[in-house]
Amino acid sequence: MVHINRMNESFFAKILKEFNVAGELVRARQEEKQGLLDEFDAECKRFFFGKISERALASSVKKTNKELQRLDKAIRDNMKKSRNAGERALKLISAQAPVGFRATLSGISGGAKKTKVKKTKSKKTAKKKS
Repeated sequence: MVHINRMNESFFAKILKEFNVAGELVRARQEEKQGLLDEFDAECKRFFFGKISERALASSVKKTNKELQRLDKAIRDNMKKSRNAGERALKLISAQAPVGFRATLSGISGGAKKTKVKKTKSKKTAKKKS
């Protein structure tokens, strides 16, 4: 009986889910970042019109920069997770390359050729003999 290599669908589904989660988190952090930028822009306008002091704005600058760095780090981390999931999916898909079979009067021919594993001497045994 001839067997073909079947894709592990549950593993592929897990990778796909991981990829989607990472992508959604990137989008969520980007929206959060946009909200933070809009909020800071409003603070700048309030300072311009004399509603808040320069000291209050300076405090807001420090807080905003710290939060922007945190969000940028989260976005980069999730991009990395997404990239890794994509690479794993690509490896899994690449392993599914079709193997050529032919139907003949004498049966099925083709498929993966079984190769013999060559035994090599380890470096330690090679040194002992010389």
